[in-house]
Amino acid sequence: MRKIRPWMNLCYMLIVVAAFLAPVQACDTPGLSTGQSIYVPAYSHIYSANNEKPFLLTVTLSIRNTDQHNRIKITKVEYYETRGDLIVEYLDSAIALGPFESLRYVVPEKDESGGSGASFIVEWTADECSNPPIVETIMIGTQTQQGISFTSRGQVIVPSEE
Repeated sequence: MRKIRPWMNLCYMLIVVAAFLAPVQACDTPGLSTGQSIYVPAYSHIYSANNEKPFLLTVTLSIRNTDQHNRIKITKVEYYETRGDLIVEYLDSAIALGPFESLRYVVPEKDESGGSGASFIVEWTADECSNPPIVETIMIGTQTQQGISFTSRGQVIVPSEE
């Protein structure tokens, strides 16, 4: 019987792993995709340097279809708190976004449940290779005579197997 060399086993394992990490549909043009899972940092409050009193913020999650020809479907929008526990599932069913269409979700300033390490998970799909959406959070807070605003851009992640 023929003995399989260790390097052949390694090559086989790499091919199997690459197959599982491949996108839903291969797109010939770099940067295009047929779907992604996106992690988006959010902050329902931040802290000042002088004391650890929270400065409350309104969080707006913005999802923008950047493709000028194709619809995309938003299949998941979830809001998580600092320890990683799910707070809210925003979708009961997928929402289609036409070319250049946008969608937003707002977490009010008085809602402190997310904390300083809050986040969203957004998942999308498309029937054809499309430009990925821009997914970001915009935080704004106005307390007394102080005001603050800033944004945080989403990061594509490999979703876990459930």
